[in-house]
Amino acid sequence: MTSVGENRPDVPNAPAQSLGVELNGLNTIHESERKGRARDLFWPWFGANVSVFGLSYGSFLLGFGISFWQATIIGVLGIVISFLLCGFISLAGKRGSAPTMVLSRAMFGVDGNRLPSLLSWLLTVGWETVLTSLAVLATATVFTQLGWEGGVATKVVALIVVAALIVAAGVIGFDLIMRLQKIITIVTGVLTVIYIVLVLGHIDLGAVAALPAGDAPRVIGGFVFMLTGFGLGWVNAAADYSRYLPRSTRSSGVVGWTTFGAALAPVILLIFGVLLAGSSKELNTAIAADPIGALASLLPTWFLVPFVIVAVLGLVGGAVLDIYSSGLALLSAGLRVPRYLAAGIDGIIMIAGAIYVVFFATDFLGPFQGFLITLGVPIAAWCGIFIADIQLRKRDYHDEELYDRRGRYGSIRWLPISLIVIGTVVGWGLVTNGSAEWLSWQGYLLGPLGLGGKEGDWAFANLGVLVALLIGYLGTLIFSRAAVKRQEEAA
Repeated sequence: MTSVGENRPDVPNAPAQSLGVELNGLNTIHESERKGRARDLFWPWFGANVSVFGLSYGSFLLGFGISFWQATIIGVLGIVISFLLCGFISLAGKRGSAPTMVLSRAMFGVDGNRLPSLLSWLLTVGWETVLTSLAVLATATVFTQLGWEGGVATKVVALIVVAALIVAAGVIGFDLIMRLQKIITIVTGVLTVIYIVLVLGHIDLGAVAALPAGDAPRVIGGFVFMLTGFGLGWVNAAADYSRYLPRSTRSSGVVGWTTFGAALAPVILLIFGVLLAGSSKELNTAIAADPIGALASLLPTWFLVPFVIVAVLGLVGGAVLDIYSSGLALLSAGLRVPRYLAAGIDGIIMIAGAIYVVFFATDFLGPFQGFLITLGVPIAAWCGIFIADIQLRKRDYHDEELYDRRGRYGSIRWLPISLIVIGTVVGWGLVTNGSAEWLSWQGYLLGPLGLGGKEGDWAFANLGVLVALLIGYLGTLIFSRAAVKRQEEAA
């Protein structure tokens, strides 16, 4: 049996056959395979974000030196707004029935789109590596607290089990992922509620209320960190899970269920995480080194095993969506192999990265923040371009020509590529990652623009992410209107 429609521009609408493994790749989903309702999007998005890791963001956010109310307000706004961007991009999946990085060709051209596809691949592979590493570290920490072996042997076994779950789901594909995410949603949702009830006694409202308020640069920095830590990490994959929906599905439902499913758990977990971290300086410090392991230290012994289950499943839920989308992004970047093989290749890279993080890295938070902000800048520019294009576009995509460099979308469109380059250059000049030495070159515009340099008040506000988003959005809205109109009017 062949992989019909897999990387074959000549048959973008060919229906894929199946022997359990999804054979659809970059092709447009055939009409006969489009199924489901908008509310089905709730399960993959909730399952990917109902992780106790979300509690750790309370500590990360307070690290900006802000108060409980500041952290709560900007945290909720950052989560909801960032996932609303995912909801808008999900519309393109419903309108085009193709992966996100194929639909992006309408903006960048069939060949020009390889640049954002490569960026998307780096981001998703990085995220799946982070989540896998956290699952392994959490398992080892909990085993140690139980008095069991929590050393190298446990980490190796945990890595094998976790990686096997993630890679298997990524290789088998969409239908398994949708079923798996529903199970993960139910199990982790129930166990997370139990966790919250068990650790309520550790909250010190007096200590939380005494947290001093931060100034504007700190508030903005925290807000941008929440954008990059949540929805901006998913925008490049948002249409991958709506592309199977019938094109008659209501657009408001696609946006609403994506945003609601993705944001619900993180909002609750963040607020509770701020309360926990604000109650104890020791816990706040411990979370930076081992986010989930530190949260386990608050639990009674009898709940440690269920905690491992909820921690690992929540992280696996996010990593599964990442490896699926990273495989699609790798194909869109130019690799000509079946989708399931691309997912397998990403799995190997993920395992190698996790081995480094688990066995050799000495710090988690510094490299993690550096990774988020550095890739968050070009992805924000791409997101701005995509959102503006959706706003300008009045018709569905022309399916066949998304695969034909001689068609209406062309080979390379230099304006959006220039916007990504400009947004990235300006954006990197307005962010800093002081805890990651290899990124010390960033922030080169903070001094010339009178923002206090790399040590000033605005150094950690991460303005570059917002600026890159605006450059991509406004540049497309102003200068691409005529090009989009020509595309839609082409014979």
